[in-house]
Amino acid sequence: MNTAEHALLTEVFPHDARRDPRGVLVLGGAPVDQLIDEHGTPLYVFDEATLRAQCRAYAQPLVHEYPNSLALYASKAHLDPTIAGIVAAEGLGADAVSSGEIRVALAGGMPADRIVFHGNNKLPEEIEYALDVGVGRIVVDSLDELDLIAEIATERGGQPAPVILRITPGVEAHTHEYIRTGAIDSKFGLQLHSGAAEEAVAQAQAADSIDLTGLHAHIGSQVLDVEPYADSLDIVLDFADTMSERHGLVLRDISPGGGFGVSYSEADDPPAAGSFVEVIAETLRARRLESEPRLLIEPGRSIVARAGVALYRVGTIKEIPGVRTYVSVDGGMADNIRPALYGAQYRALIANRMPDGAEQLVTVAGRYCESGDVLLRDIELPALRRGDVLAVPAAGAYHMSMASNYNLVGRPATVLVRNGKALVTRPRETDADLMAAFAPVET
Repeated sequence: MNTAEHALLTEVFPHDARRDPRGVLVLGGAPVDQLIDEHGTPLYVFDEATLRAQCRAYAQPLVHEYPNSLALYASKAHLDPTIAGIVAAEGLGADAVSSGEIRVALAGGMPADRIVFHGNNKLPEEIEYALDVGVGRIVVDSLDELDLIAEIATERGGQPAPVILRITPGVEAHTHEYIRTGAIDSKFGLQLHSGAAEEAVAQAQAADSIDLTGLHAHIGSQVLDVEPYADSLDIVLDFADTMSERHGLVLRDISPGGGFGVSYSEADDPPAAGSFVEVIAETLRARRLESEPRLLIEPGRSIVARAGVALYRVGTIKEIPGVRTYVSVDGGMADNIRPALYGAQYRALIANRMPDGAEQLVTVAGRYCESGDVLLRDIELPALRRGDVLAVPAAGAYHMSMASNYNLVGRPATVLVRNGKALVTRPRETDADLMAAFAPVET
């Protein structure tokens, strides 16, 4: 094993990833050749030990740095009932952005009062459902939505709807524009500069059917610096002070969001989870608030990304002399849209055998009918042959949750591995499954 592969295995793959004496990659104690013999490819493999370790990487520092807190797993990164159950067992809550995510979280055993319901355009029936099951908080994204929630809660009677206002702090994280959310020009949140945020506080405080518990901000995703969180939190806390004086706001919940970055290659160097927690907690403690609000943070990618590995089988290999060598695999943009959407970059290694021979520059392409369906562009890999298996690490977040049936291809299976055993958490979709989704043809 060369130095580069060793760094990749120890810093980007799941925590216990290794090669067995045959040179086959082992994940969660399970050799990948056995996994694909049983479950086929493409295959998404999630390592339970890594998932639990990443949950604890946030939960444990929070207990030490700021005990009145709750880490909420950002379900949009990847969710199924098994994952929800593990996250709940580790003491985390869930950040959900649809009634579907709420249902799956509940099905996995997540307590309803640990669920926070997000989204910039919640449907009326989703708000009804969230109130029916008793979610802990609903995050309000606009004045229009505040009116809608108040109207629904009034018609229902009973307890006021517990809400948190999402504030746009005007802090821009250094990340891709599609996942940057804290800037003024954003579809998310109530802007401070326009006065919408203050108007929302005033309206919420005056509404009998609304229980305003706190404020939330989110600056973006895959953020690799800790300072923007302190800057954003300071802005929100200054706003909270003003709202306390003008409108009697009592801050019971405060959230700087999530978006904490991860390693997609051995060259990446994101801060540790504890570093994010420490900076956020220090910022809160420095304010010496008379009443300590509950701190909510929302890690998603940084909990599940490293736990997941995508396995693809090599098919066609096409050399264009003097131009490029394309290596096509049996997955692609339908199970991982991130390279096409964000220009995301990944690494890979041969998983079914020990690599041999000199490395060559190749581009790993998907099977879908788009020129942009490229998973890894201009990457150096040992000589590949048809039937080889490529393992792409850091594949747990925003792959299967954004997967599609483009070209009417079924989505891959997902399995959870632990102590050499694999549990199917989502069966592979077959052509029969796809056909069952259509209405029968009328004759």
